Amino acid sequence: MQINWKGVMPAVTTKFTDDDKLDLKMFAVNINAQLEAGVHGIILGGTLGEASTLTNEEKRTLVRETVKIVDGKVPVIINVAEQSTVAAKEAAKHAKEDGASGLMMLPPMRYKADGRETVTYFKAVANSTDLPIMVYNNPVDYGIEVTLDMFEELLNDCPNIQAVKESTRDISNITRIKNRFGDRLAILSGVDTLALESIFMGADGWVAGLVCAFPAETVAIYALAKAGKIEEAISIYRWFLPLLELDINTKLVQNIKLAEVATGIGTENVREPRLPLIGDEREHVTNIIINGLKARPELPNYKQYLG
Repeated sequence: MQINWKGVMPAVTTKFTDDDKLDLKMFAVNINAQLEAGVHGIILGGTLGEASTLTNEEKRTLVRETVKIVDGKVPVIINVAEQSTVAAKEAAKHAKEDGASGLMMLPPMRYKADGRETVTYFKAVANSTDLPIMVYNNPVDYGIEVTLDMFEELLNDCPNIQAVKESTRDISNITRIKNRFGDRLAILSGVDTLALESIFMGADGWVAGLVCAFPAETVAIYALAKAGKIEEAISIYRWFLPLLELDINTKLVQNIKLAEVATGIGTENVREPRLPLIGDEREHVTNIIINGLKARPELPNYKQYLG
């Protein structure tokens, strides 16, 4: 399935049972809620997906199950975040075998590669597969920036590198990318609290986090903004912002899973070393969610703008 790198693509959470197995039943509930809301793709195995705690076989199971659930409606993308080039190439191979439509790729994990090493890593993996790739550029959290010059080299040599998850936190970087590459490199905002601003500046889509709990509201903001319904999009976004701020936090997984429980499409179970929130921290997050639900807006017919 070809990927049109546009729209809302949830970075979905991984659901676990009380005895720490994959909870595929609740996982399906959430994926179906995303599809009903009108999302444009599903991204597995990111930070929100607790990828660092998943076994390779669990990742493969998630890809296979998601491919079955979506049944060709939207592309399924798996994150590749490995410690070695060999492991990343193997992950890309498995993704293709399991039916994934594309990859989201982080620079090498743990080792802080320099520019030459990072470009060589991306090239090696990209040239090992024909799956389309979105580079996840998040120097704030992962310590390695993929600069425009690095993208220039990658785009010249790797036609299947097609998109960037733009998480530098610098809105002006969207304009720099557009000025440099035009439409050659699709841009998807990777920061919930900058998503609407990024769309206004020309981002093609939104890799979203709180969409896991609020799929319709997230897609509505994107659809309305792209349709030029600016005031309606801003109104929903202003309501959403306190919730979106739960995503830019060390405990984003716990925060968003609590929100999923509140909206009925998830469970709170996380995998150790993560632990559920307790005490004042839990009360604070719970109050944000409760207040958000109390003021939850009535959405307009946003699906008419999805096309």
